[in-house]
Amino acid sequence: MSTELRRLRNYIGGEFRDAADGRTTEVVNPATGEAYATAPLSGAADVDAAMAAAAEAFPGWRDTTPAERQKALLKIADAFEERAEELVAAEVENTGKPVGLTRTEEIPPMVDQIRFFAGAARMLEGKGAGEYMEGLTSFVRREPVGVCAQVAPWNYPMMMAVWKFAPAIAAGNTVVLKPSDTTPASTVLLAEILGSILPKGVFNVVCGDRDTGRLMVEHPTPAMASITGSVRAGMSVAESASKDLKRVHLELGGKAPVVVFEDVDIAKAVAGISEAGYFNAGQDCTAATRVLVHESVHDEFVSALAKAAAGIKTGMPDDEEVLYGPLNNPNQLQQVEGFIERLPAHARVEAGGKRVGDKGYFYAPTVVSGLKQDDEIIQKEVFGPVITVQSFTDEDQAVQYANGVEYALASSVWTKDHARAMRMSKALDFGCVWINTHIPLVAEMPHGGFKQSGYGKDLSAYGFEDYTRVKHVMTSLEG
Repeated sequence: MSTELRRLRNYIGGEFRDAADGRTTEVVNPATGEAYATAPLSGAADVDAAMAAAAEAFPGWRDTTPAERQKALLKIADAFEERAEELVAAEVENTGKPVGLTRTEEIPPMVDQIRFFAGAARMLEGKGAGEYMEGLTSFVRREPVGVCAQVAPWNYPMMMAVWKFAPAIAAGNTVVLKPSDTTPASTVLLAEILGSILPKGVFNVVCGDRDTGRLMVEHPTPAMASITGSVRAGMSVAESASKDLKRVHLELGGKAPVVVFEDVDIAKAVAGISEAGYFNAGQDCTAATRVLVHESVHDEFVSALAKAAAGIKTGMPDDEEVLYGPLNNPNQLQQVEGFIERLPAHARVEAGGKRVGDKGYFYAPTVVSGLKQDDEIIQKEVFGPVITVQSFTDEDQAVQYANGVEYALASSVWTKDHARAMRMSKALDFGCVWINTHIPLVAEMPHGGFKQSGYGKDLSAYGFEDYTRVKHVMTSLEG
């Protein structure tokens, strides 16, 4: 007996709409492997309509006062709190994440981040006005850039949508946002919430696949393209945006080094690192999945980490004992399995290394040791619940190994030696360095990387400024 699938729709100019040509794609719950909805597979006509709606709304939204934009964002934050259970249910269906952790670890930060950007709307900064040339006064205007084309990923579809729309709207821009084709449900619900508060056309959602995103970035209307995704996707966006010199904001992959020195409390370090490595099934650009341990404590650390991994549970969303749910889609499961299948002979699987269950896309907490710096699993992002362990001899080698990848998003150092921690925080070539912790983020501090992890910042005043442009105004004092 077949079950009728729920129909998700685009949100354009204040209205929910199907794709202009009626095309759809099935949306699958990764915990069950079964389809639960259909979503529009949007094409050029849908992208045109969304961009037109955003462009029409831009002058009016640009000319609102910061206080008005702040008020709207505070209403959105309040609405998120009021409808938290609906948001959790949509996100869990999207991703298969544990219900309890989604409720406690995602909703409060999202609400806080929206409220932060509501405040940032009223804190526009620029150099002070002054007479830098005799008889002339100069000052700086900070203005919104215009229509923003935004593409969100599938690992945190709801939270990453917030990281996209909140600073853009706070700065006075209008938005066309595309969720991943595998996780559109929570973003469509966000459209319903924002649509009840914002003027028509300020926030638009277009569902679709990679081609839909390409159409958005190549469209002549947006002044800026922002994407959180893979390095390959970021390179494609940057290339497309270069054709008409759009601004580009990229938050891409990561391969975070976790540098553990010999003076740490092994039990405490393992507890923190295992949680930061396996949370969200390791599907996090900042996940603590590449551990570098001093040779004198390497074996002890590996043994303790393997034991910790064996005690971590993955399973269905309503199981309160699980730390993480499934991988997001069958392609991602295949990617993780491929890394393990291709391990070199010198590698050792200390824990896990296998699929869990016969439905959904679950993978066991995995630990791999005996690896060399040039091994594929060290150099490439796995994006799964797999923690690798290497040993190092001294601080210089630790830095060499840590920096010896193409990614540069996040890192951490574990030591009781303050001076060493300070030296490492300077030497590590990553956009974030945590000391004796890994993965916490706060709205006030920037998140973003270097090298192939992209450029531009999310969160913080720096993230807000990325959605503004600076204009110099000079006036004669002689009239």
